[in-house]
Amino acid sequence: MPPTLTTIGFDADDTLWHNGRFFAMTQDHFADLLAEHTDRDTLMDRLLAAERRNLPHYGFGIKGFTLSMIETAIEVTQGRVPAHVISQLLDAGRDMLSHSVDLLPHAADTVETLRHSHKVLVITKGDLLDQERKLAQSGLRDLFDGVEIVSAKTPDVYNEIFAHHGTGADQGLMVGNSMASDVIPMIEAGGWGVYAPHGLTWAVEHAEPPDHPNYHAIDTLGDLPDLIQTLTQGDINAAS
Repeated sequence: MPPTLTTIGFDADDTLWHNGRFFAMTQDHFADLLAEHTDRDTLMDRLLAAERRNLPHYGFGIKGFTLSMIETAIEVTQGRVPAHVISQLLDAGRDMLSHSVDLLPHAADTVETLRHSHKVLVITKGDLLDQERKLAQSGLRDLFDGVEIVSAKTPDVYNEIFAHHGTGADQGLMVGNSMASDVIPMIEAGGWGVYAPHGLTWAVEHAEPPDHPNYHAIDTLGDLPDLIQTLTQGDINAAS
């Protein structure tokens, strides 16, 4: 029997709209500011280590990223980082919190198409105020049946969300650019995980694709309606 899919969850950052490129630009600026103290590769390794270390304390988002940059700057300068560098890093963080919201190709059309046949949700991590701002400015808010801004994406979280908004995770599908957050935990919850790759994905979000029949990958978000139609018509092999 083909699966019954009643509810589609969409990741937000780098799935519906651009986000990673603003982090990349800020990292370039960060490297320029600390160039006399260490090389770029070492600095980025130290920054990533700080981000991983700080996730349990600050969570996901720009504010935690900014604090991790400041912490890394203190470390690589052995506590001698100039005040003007700290000030510029704080300015960079504020700039990121006000960047424009530019939709990725096919985002609006795909949500508009699927909302007529399924419940559609936004399920995203990050700073609450920033995610609410981006969703409002995206012009997509009224297309969704529900919005969930969470601190982490785990099987339990997906089970709770899809039970609340839909008919359970086993009749749900999650699409996003993070194998670690959008795909694998959704499959572990009993649902379907669809990977929509983005060229700028944070190293923390990388994971190997699961060897599971509920896993699929698409080239662009515009391929999602056809994939869902193929799945629900029972031609699983054609959707692989």
